[in-house]
Amino acid sequence: MEINLISDTVTKPSLEMLNYMNSCNVGDDVFKEDPTVNALENKVAKMFKMEKALFFPSGTMTNQTAIKIHTNPGDQLICSKTAHVYNYEGGGVSFNSGVSCKLINKERGFFDSNDVLNSINPPDFYHSPKTSLVCVENTTNKGGGACWDINELKKIQLVCKENKLKYHLDGARIWNASVKNGIDFSFFGEIFDTISVCLSKGLGCPVGSLLLCNEKDYNEAVRIRKILGGGMRQSGYLAACGLYALENNISRLEEDHKKAKEIESVLKKLYFIKKVEKVETNIIIFEISDQYRSEKFIEILQKKGVKLIGMGDNKLRLVTHLDYSSAHHEKFLQLISDVSL
Repeated sequence: MEINLISDTVTKPSLEMLNYMNSCNVGDDVFKEDPTVNALENKVAKMFKMEKALFFPSGTMTNQTAIKIHTNPGDQLICSKTAHVYNYEGGGVSFNSGVSCKLINKERGFFDSNDVLNSINPPDFYHSPKTSLVCVENTTNKGGGACWDINELKKIQLVCKENKLKYHLDGARIWNASVKNGIDFSFFGEIFDTISVCLSKGLGCPVGSLLLCNEKDYNEAVRIRKILGGGMRQSGYLAACGLYALENNISRLEEDHKKAKEIESVLKKLYFIKKVEKVETNIIIFEISDQYRSEKFIEILQKKGVKLIGMGDNKLRLVTHLDYSSAHHEKFLQLISDVSL
């Protein structure tokens, strides 16, 4: 029995999802003639109470499109030092948009409205880049799946409005944050200018993300998606997976969160574990004590059929997901309980 805890992106479509995909109607989405893609976009836009949604191949492309919409070359965006748009999108911020990042170095990928205010360059000081955008990631990936405080998100929105900044949410795992805290998706639609949501993580789809925005930004997003090579043809087959997932796989995220908490509890009891980040959703980040090597831990588990990922500095990450079953979970808890370094 192989246990893959590298990421929630490793899931494969269920038989039910594949059957739903096989029964859908398709057309050419570049001409906006794919009825299943149109249905997915309309559904997600309504969920967040935003004007429009546009289907993309990846979350990186949705984030990069949003940044392109909201900035001009030479501008600067504000984000966490651990943000996905800065660390894991291939330098696309600078390559695609000619934009630099003002990084805020706070715990778990969070910052507050004062941090944003203090990071804004004076608009009349032409020696520094023009600050034009704030990017927030919820849940925070490198922060261990932590959820933002909704009141702080509102405070940052006020700072953005007062300083004429745009406000983008990298909501790759917004489904997890919403389920964890019981927050309606429409809340996020009310305060952000654009939102990126991912279908291929916790919801278990093989491919796909969407960018949510207003009508004006949508028209620009269609153009940018074309430039980036993201226009797809009979992509309704992929969109059908998204429709199935939205109907069937959101509430079950609680199961992933519960398993992650149980893993946290076991890890805290192990003598060679220095620290476990507080688990809120489906990501567990933990640190091996200085006298031991994380590579040794990975090697031991790999020999037992477990896949996980190192983050450097003796830190490791585990991610629970749709394909991590109760049988996998019971076996994994026993395996880590028996590990000796």
